[in-house]
Amino acid sequence: MTREELNALIADGPVILDGATGTNLMEKGMPMGVCPEAWILDNKEIMIDLQKRYVEAGTQILYAPTFTANRIKLEEYDLSDRLEQMNRDLVKISKEAAGGKAYVAGDMTMTGKQLFPLGDLMFEELVDVYKEQARILDDEGVDLFVVETMMSLQESRAAVIAIREVSDLPIMVSLTYNEDGRTLFGTTPEVAVVVLQSLGADVIGVNCSTGPAEMAPLVAKMAEYATIPILAKPNNGFPELIDGKTIYRTTPEEFAQAGVSLVEAGAAIVGGCCGTTPAHIRALAKQVKGMEVHTPLAHHRSILTSERKSVEVSLDGNFMVVGERINPTGKKKLQAELREGKLDLVREMARQQEENGARILDINMGMNGIDEKEMMQKVIYEVSSTVDCPLCIDSSYVEVIEAALRIYPGRALINSISMESAKLEALLPVAKKYGAMFILLPVSDEGLPKDGEEKKAIINAVYDRALQEGLAHEDIVVDGLVATIGANPEAARECFDTIAYCKDEKKLPTICGLSNISFGLPERIYVNTAFLTMAICKGLTMAIANPSQEILMNGAFSSDLLLHRPDSDIRYIERMNRLAEEKARFETVVVKKENADVSGSSDSGSKGSAVFQAVLKGNKGTILDEVKKELSSGKKPEDIINDDLIPAINEVGVLFDKKKYFLPQLIGSANTMKLAIDYLEPMLERKDSGADMPTLVIATVEGDIHDIGKNLVVLMLKNYGYNVIDMGKDVPAEDIIETAIKEHAAIIGLSALMTTTMMRMKDVVEMCKEKHCESKVIIGGACITQNFADEIGADGYSKDAAECVRLVERLLEESDS
Repeated sequence: MTREELNALIADGPVILDGATGTNLMEKGMPMGVCPEAWILDNKEIMIDLQKRYVEAGTQILYAPTFTANRIKLEEYDLSDRLEQMNRDLVKISKEAAGGKAYVAGDMTMTGKQLFPLGDLMFEELVDVYKEQARILDDEGVDLFVVETMMSLQESRAAVIAIREVSDLPIMVSLTYNEDGRTLFGTTPEVAVVVLQSLGADVIGVNCSTGPAEMAPLVAKMAEYATIPILAKPNNGFPELIDGKTIYRTTPEEFAQAGVSLVEAGAAIVGGCCGTTPAHIRALAKQVKGMEVHTPLAHHRSILTSERKSVEVSLDGNFMVVGERINPTGKKKLQAELREGKLDLVREMARQQEENGARILDINMGMNGIDEKEMMQKVIYEVSSTVDCPLCIDSSYVEVIEAALRIYPGRALINSISMESAKLEALLPVAKKYGAMFILLPVSDEGLPKDGEEKKAIINAVYDRALQEGLAHEDIVVDGLVATIGANPEAARECFDTIAYCKDEKKLPTICGLSNISFGLPERIYVNTAFLTMAICKGLTMAIANPSQEILMNGAFSSDLLLHRPDSDIRYIERMNRLAEEKARFETVVVKKENADVSGSSDSGSKGSAVFQAVLKGNKGTILDEVKKELSSGKKPEDIINDDLIPAINEVGVLFDKKKYFLPQLIGSANTMKLAIDYLEPMLERKDSGADMPTLVIATVEGDIHDIGKNLVVLMLKNYGYNVIDMGKDVPAEDIIETAIKEHAAIIGLSALMTTTMMRMKDVVEMCKEKHCESKVIIGGACITQNFADEIGADGYSKDAAECVRLVERLLEESDS
């Protein structure tokens, strides 16, 4: 199948996908805990019958049952040596079922292992895992690929890159979202669309996690940004527990009617996920037949993203600052830290620039004494998990830029591509491959342009060459090329002319390196600020500058206000209020220090303590140094834990609840705290070798091999000092209860991600009563709700790791009272 054939299929009306596989196979006898792919191969007639019924019901694209047939997943069942033959045979099953009446998609998904820096799986390792499976599926003759039920944008990127490097077939990608409209890792629908369509996906969408009615707003949001068709594959509503069985009560007719709202919201491809049957697909196909298919945007929007945030580059939007601080040039302290391999200053610079109003952060690692490519990659990982700002990749070397773009979990800006032949021909394909925007620098092999006309000619030449490479008008930002006013009195005027030309004639956004204008002059900030306000009036879109320069930033906000830019009045007022609050807070701190008793110790538990701040900000490189300072000052290990570490992780939990922090920051802070706890633990005075803390038994239930959420819960609870026994994943109820009784566990924590395994939680609750186990049972997971917890008699439910800590504390307090 070609992209043209896929688009032609879509143009004929909503394309119908298949429905659920797992829930239907469970009904046919597939037991818990087995490898689904192996069971299907042993019972292929059941799979063929199910998929034949889907085709008869109207399915036009079948998902081959290769969902978890990748090396990492198959290793969990000691089946990795059968990887190639299993994938080939599974595709054959779907082709037989399709009978030439439906296309067959090679199905791929997450591996269950977390990517670095949250886990130990490196990005390139994951790309290789996906390449291995994709190559086999392509060779076996699948018609297209689907990457589905993805929680991580970065893992989705790895899959798309891998497939694109081995196949030209169309790629559909669908992610699953929480109730707050974000993935587990904090990605919004619009960010996913921008990143994945720019990377080369042919269809973007959402599957699982919700019913069709709840999915419609996600589809509608995607439609605002998508230049490619949208896919929607919802669950059959929310499951209920009836007579001990997980039941989906939404009828085929109800599901189909709700499916209409998905097409109306913008979905051109629809199907069903958990709980749906051939009857649901038949009703859906009948209901949406003849409906008008949403037309994707003709041109994509000029948007940069991180994994969690998008920033639109608009000719008439608010002026934006690209933070320039993460650049070792002229910064001796930063250079010294980079040579030592420390990145704490980098993280602090990133945070400060974001807090001071930078919308994008420039990352430059050009200096002697380090491996620039390796350091660039390390900094990309650190900064991406520290702040939400999109990044601008700044290097003189093509290989450094490409290495950074490959691992960057968003859509980046390249700084820069000029008409220098070595860079132009090498970097344009890189920008295209990784879906990046780029800064067009009007410099040629002959050097700087001699006048304005030559500058325009270079701009036009690079612009035309970029379009030939397949890049779009919306991917380009032009550098105004600021010269030094001290050497060229016309430097400012010439830059203004370039800005006006790009805005008025080329309709292109512009950027400049602001500080060049004042080089060699005294009190440069005044020249820079005056130049900036005049340039904004001429149409300058953004500038690379230091956002901590208050006069400069205030001038930018004031310029937007005077030009009546969107929401500029509110932004100006909010900034001034924030600055006033910060100054008042600073003055209060100074007064307190002046009046303090210098002989006394620091306030315990102060949010200003270095240990507290290190955990809050995830500063793994400095946490032990700060802990040692506290110890040397006479503070007891248990006081550091109680007064600094626990309050800090509590604050992280609050920020996580408020959606100011997301999974990367949560895990970063938790890992930082773990370093401190591990260091302090041998110094603690224990009554009974640590057994004075309650014991908790945590496990993912039998049949479920997902453990991302469970691992995070274990990490958080350990950091609070609990004695946590992590039993892993796919654990039988008998083993959980036996361990809880043997270890006198106060609490049993259970996790499940799949609706097909959630009933194993009830098994544990019932067995707990039968065996007279006194442990409290708490549950959680993507498919779990408070209602389900109540129905099975669990003692508590938590929606995430931070809430789980509070639940455990509450239950233990109730037990003690």
